Amino acid sequence: MGRIFCLMGKSSSGKDTIYKALAEDPELSLKKIISYTTRPIRQGEIEGLQYHFVTEEQLQGLEREGRIVELRSYDTVHGIWKYFTVCEEGMNLERHSYVIIGTLKSWQAMCAYYGRERMVPVYIEVEDGERLLRAIMRERRQGTPDYEEMCRRYLADCEDFTEEKLLEEGIVRRFQNTDFAVCLEEIKLFIQKEMRYN
Repeated sequence: MGRIFCLMGKSSSGKDTIYKALAEDPELSLKKIISYTTRPIRQGEIEGLQYHFVTEEQLQGLEREGRIVELRSYDTVHGIWKYFTVCEEGMNLERHSYVIIGTLKSWQAMCAYYGRERMVPVYIEVEDGERLLRAIMRERRQGTPDYEEMCRRYLADCEDFTEEKLLEEGIVRRFQNTDFAVCLEEIKLFIQKEMRYN
């Protein structure tokens, strides 16, 4: 039975970089589940790499087809942005394991959709001060930095990923991303162990 490894953590904790490294590791052979969003593409992002960038009309079409696994809406400083997961054609959990970036809300919805026995949480942590510095540096690299939206995301994460909520979901194992190489190796060994015991 395949598993879905769901990478979670607050913004600027390194999820995207770890996701990319895990998906490209030939020893793991993980398939990617790429989330969808209606927000505008940012400088440096590539369609189908970080996200599938779609219109509201395309989202509605996927809803009519019954392919939406979970859907979240965020009231940003630029209006409502939606993020969601789609059950992709050709997905085969009997033969393959997958990796995805998610939130606690998407984690809960995917557990309900795919079954909790197939889902494995991978929670990544970075000290909040360091995380804020990383967020600022990332925003500075944008053509038009949006510090207001960056701050909204930072504060929202503090509410979304409280210790109480994590414990309610049984997420007790944490991976500290202070040293990227060390953190990545710990996650890789964890995934390999989970796949062996499956």
